[in-house]
Amino acid sequence: MKDNLRAVFFQLLRMGLWGKGKLAIAEPLSDEDWSVLYQYALNHTVEGILFDSFSLLTAEQLPPRALRMKWAVRVDQMERHNTQMGQVAAVQFADFVRRGIKPILLKGQGVASCYPNPLHRISGDIDWYFEEDGYDKILERLHEKNIPIDSALGFSLGYDWQGIHIEHHRRLFDLRSLFKVSYLKKLEDAYRTRQQSVLIENQAITLLAPELQILQVNVHILKHLLSFGIGLRQICDAAVLYHAYRDKIDVEQLRGMYKKTGILKWVHVLHGILVKYLGLPKEDLPFPYPDKLEIDWMMEEVWHSGNFGFYDKRYTDGKVSFVSVHPDGARRLWRSMRLYYKYAPQEVIFFPIRRTTARLAAFFSSPKSGG
Repeated sequence: MKDNLRAVFFQLLRMGLWGKGKLAIAEPLSDEDWSVLYQYALNHTVEGILFDSFSLLTAEQLPPRALRMKWAVRVDQMERHNTQMGQVAAVQFADFVRRGIKPILLKGQGVASCYPNPLHRISGDIDWYFEEDGYDKILERLHEKNIPIDSALGFSLGYDWQGIHIEHHRRLFDLRSLFKVSYLKKLEDAYRTRQQSVLIENQAITLLAPELQILQVNVHILKHLLSFGIGLRQICDAAVLYHAYRDKIDVEQLRGMYKKTGILKWVHVLHGILVKYLGLPKEDLPFPYPDKLEIDWMMEEVWHSGNFGFYDKRYTDGKVSFVSVHPDGARRLWRSMRLYYKYAPQEVIFFPIRRTTARLAAFFSSPKSGG
């Protein structure tokens, strides 16, 4: 029965994502069925998107009233939180610019603007990337203000401000291959004049150029797949970006980026998933993927892992170790490396190397280490 509910879940997800379609089911869903669907949505942090499908259901197909009310309350809280995040992002951006710093909003709110209902896309935090020496300048200011900072492996930092978690990133792309560093920097420089902006709380906020926005989001997905997994929220991000940017991207340039970064084979699999499971029209893709491409295996990984791998029941009884806070961290990393080597070999090779050296560097630079 759960396989049937999974198919229903994807129907609802597609309906909510694109604002069209009808739910095709052989028999009415029970209260228990809806409870399972609700938990699926929570596991993948797409409850706002599924909620948007309710307007397309018949009265007989709607969830039971009690769950519908519970769902509505959660979505209302999501909307309030996202509105607050937008306000904080607008204030921060204006403050950064006033200090002569050039920030770029990554992921979250920028991607949400491509959704039919931006407030229904859950955003965990606000992510900033800074051009030139902006990262270090803002870091100095945070120290001056005595704001507690959490440094993640030396490449990012996080802190809370006005009730919202903020992250700053030194690197624009989550690619680990050392052979790609120079190329990625050239990309950043070449596309600087094509940067976009999104209006949030009456503040125009800088975004990456369409091609780089898509590359950054997709590379972020791969990064998490190589470690402990990622949920459907980020897969939905890729779908809505392709749809929104369909007429804005240079197709050959984007394909070239995927090829030069060594992830084109993996991107083909992602594209297949976007079409088969999320209902993205093939014509929205920048280029076709090979026929008879095996894609179901990756969707199985996404489905079981849930949001950043925290819902993977396959490892419920595993032990937590130095490797990660996830149970059976080492075994999971090894499994991911074997799965994805065929599709992104350089990333698989460099991922554990860069991860280990970064963790050691962070440990020895920590005040607790005595360094």
